[in-house]
Amino acid sequence: MTEVFFLLLANLILSLALFLLLWGVSIAIRDPSFIDSWWGLGVVVLAWASYLQPDEKSPHGLLLAALATAWGLRLGVFLLWRWRKHGHDRRYAKMFERAKAKQGWNFATTSLLYVFLPQLFLQIIMALPVQISQITANTIPPLGALAYAGAALAAFGILYEAIADAQLAAFKADPANKGKLMDRGLWRYSRHPNYFGELCTWWGIYAVAAETPFGLWSLPGPLLITFLLTRVSGAPTTEPHLQKTRPEYAEYKRRTSSFIPLPPKA
Repeated sequence: MTEVFFLLLANLILSLALFLLLWGVSIAIRDPSFIDSWWGLGVVVLAWASYLQPDEKSPHGLLLAALATAWGLRLGVFLLWRWRKHGHDRRYAKMFERAKAKQGWNFATTSLLYVFLPQLFLQIIMALPVQISQITANTIPPLGALAYAGAALAAFGILYEAIADAQLAAFKADPANKGKLMDRGLWRYSRHPNYFGELCTWWGIYAVAAETPFGLWSLPGPLLITFLLTRVSGAPTTEPHLQKTRPEYAEYKRRTSSFIPLPPKA
């Protein structure tokens, strides 16, 4: 466990330095919205930093780093592109308005305490499966059935999330769809297919990690991302806005599953 502690400590120091650098960028441009892209890209950094630290490498460690890279690069680049295209995120704008009204905080303080530091610690916890599973504890087990199944689930999740994001982006890019509700493609079978894909990815990654000496202890990672997407920053932040701006959303919500893809109700 000593090796795990020092690995996580080194990653925390590295991540803190990078988050503080990005915090400085947010102050310069007066917009923290780009940090969403670091949710994926930062995990890539953590995965490879973890892989490189131990002297002994394992096939599980390389597989986990590869899966994290595929997920993180795809999501990070997509969110960076979305930020560059659409600009400031309304969620952060509301957050800053509330902080200024209640605490009287300036932009830099609010950005640090409400955006960057919370995401720093959440990212470290969420990425536990691709960090502590790199420690071999002098035993290097071969890839087993659970690892192969987990890798398949993670790959499916990455592809599913990518398709859902691409379908939504194409829908919004069409001027004929302005003011309309996206209920086509994968969005016909669940209201949050992108989040479903992300959950498949991280539970699949956890399955791969579970075959390593310390992988089972990384369970807080997939549990955290599940909680965030279902109860905090995922569906709870998008659905109220859609209910206010799209009158047809109530009917869409009635007939369409929330996360797990299912045939629409009659």
